[in-house]
Order: sequence, then C-alpha cells, then structure tokens
Amino acid sequence: MTKLKSIKQITIIVTIVFISIFLLGQNALAQVKIVSSVPDFAAIARDIGGDKVEVVSLAKGYQDPHFVDTKPIFVTRLNQADLLIYNGLELEIGWLPILITGARNSDISAANNIGHYNASTSIKTKLQIPTRPIDRSMGDVHPGGNPHYMLNPNNGIFVARGIAARLIQIDPENAAYYEENFNNFVSALKLKISEWKTELAPFKGTKLATYHELWVYFTEWAGFEEIGTIEPKPGIPPTPSYVAKLVERMKQYDVKLIIAANYYPQRTPSIIAQKTGAKFLALPAMVEGQDGINTYIELFDALVGEITSTLNNTRNSQKGS
Repeated sequence: MTKLKSIKQITIIVTIVFISIFLLGQNALAQVKIVSSVPDFAAIARDIGGDKVEVVSLAKGYQDPHFVDTKPIFVTRLNQADLLIYNGLELEIGWLPILITGARNSDISAANNIGHYNASTSIKTKLQIPTRPIDRSMGDVHPGGNPHYMLNPNNGIFVARGIAARLIQIDPENAAYYEENFNNFVSALKLKISEWKTELAPFKGTKLATYHELWVYFTEWAGFEEIGTIEPKPGIPPTPSYVAKLVERMKQYDVKLIIAANYYPQRTPSIIAQKTGAKFLALPAMVEGQDGINTYIELFDALVGEITSTLNNTRNSQKGS
C-alpha cells in the first residue's frame, strides 16, 4: 500500500509539473489583444507588435468612419482588449463611446489607462480648429480640429511612437522587440516620405477640389491648394445652385483634379468633372480601402501614385493639344 501510495503521489506531482509547464507556455505565447477603431492604426500596430499582438479593426477601410454600423461582436472584442487605439477628435463619437461602455473593460474605459490610447493626443499640429463657437448649422464641424490627420504620413510616425510606448508598458518583457520594430517602421516610412515628396514636387501648387473636408492634411503635406469642396459644409449634401457656383469657380481657377474618398457618392463629382474638364479620382482614404492596400505605406503608395499619374497625363495632354 505504501508503494502504491508513493506511485500515486509521484503521478500527481508529475501531472502538476506538466500542467505548470503547459500554462507557462501558454502564458509565454499569449498575445496582446489590440482593438482599433479604423484600419490605419491596426496596420501600424501589426508592424510594431508583430507576432506578439493580435489586432482587429472595428471599421473597414471602405467605410465612412464617422458612421459605422455596430455589431455585438464589437463589444466582445472590446471586452477582451488589452489596448484600444482610436482616432479621437470626435471622429467616432457617434458609435464608439457606447461600445466602450457596453464592453465593461476597465483596462480601456478610462482615458488615463495604459490600454486607452486616443491617437490624436500624439498629433502636434491639428488643422481647422474652430476659432468661434460652433453649432449644427455649420455642418459636421469638429471642435478639436479636423480628425483626418492620418492622411499626412508624418503623423503616422507620431502615432507609431504612441503605439510602441503603450505596448512596452503593457508587455515590458518584449520591450526590445517592440522598440526594434518601431525603429524599422519609422525608417521605412521616412524613406518613403522622401520618395513621395520627390514624386509630388513637380505638381506643387496644383489646384484641386475635394468632396468632403477630408484631404486637408494630405493636400497641405503634398503642396496642393484646395479651392473648394463639393459639400457646402461638412456632411451637408450640395444643392444644384451650389454645384453651379463651384463649377464656375473651378473654371475660373482652371482646376484639373477632383478627389473624393471612395466611400462617398460619386455621381455629383463625376458630373462636375464633365462640366469642368477636370479628372475625378475616387481614392482610398484608409488602409484596406481597396484591394492590395494592407499597410500604411501601401496606402500612400497608392494615393501618390494615382494622383501623380493623373496629373502627369493631364500635363502631357495639354502639351500635345
């Protein structure tokens, strides 16, 4: 009996050891769960976090991030998240706050928590900050400034630094890994920014019209000049009389390009393009906004490539006529 008892004890000890090893292994393989409001942040988080993170974006790249249809799975994902990354400046005000409340996750709910990252707090220069009181008659105006700051690739560096800092705080054991990936990402992005600026340089000062006040960060960075928007006010559809005035203004300034995010209506921009002789481009405004754009760098490769190609073709056709 004593011998049998000893065998049972050894068996129990061995079992405990194996369970402990298994659990330690599971813990070592555990990934930091990241939820982002839009795909740009998710893409950058993947570049920095690598195989140490599990990342999902709530909005799709082909959706207007102001208006996202919420799903029950969003609450589940937020409930399990170690880190929430969102745009801020009230871009997601209509849908994200209620999801955060419903998720009941203290790690991401409070603004001062490590797991709660409002990416706009990392942006040094915000554009179109209202200088007077705003009301709904002014359209969808954001009191903290225009929220589409990720369309200036320099801002991608600031946000990447913020994401890396949060990951290092949440998962300090892998700090060196995150730091290395951050440095690699920034080096690659800075190199591409230099290439993009070279491609854009011949077209500095180009006048263009846009659909929504979405491109101000991009056009300022690219050296373009916006002469008007198809929306008379942010989020307000244009009237026929407003469109007629815009057409005359575009002819006056010889505008050759109209751009709009590809999730906005395309009929009115197409009509205006026909009336003015301008080229209309429906462009991706976020990562995964169209097939083949899976990273932040690929987004700007697509934007700069399509815009410069169109402007170059326009310039060549003018020379030939």
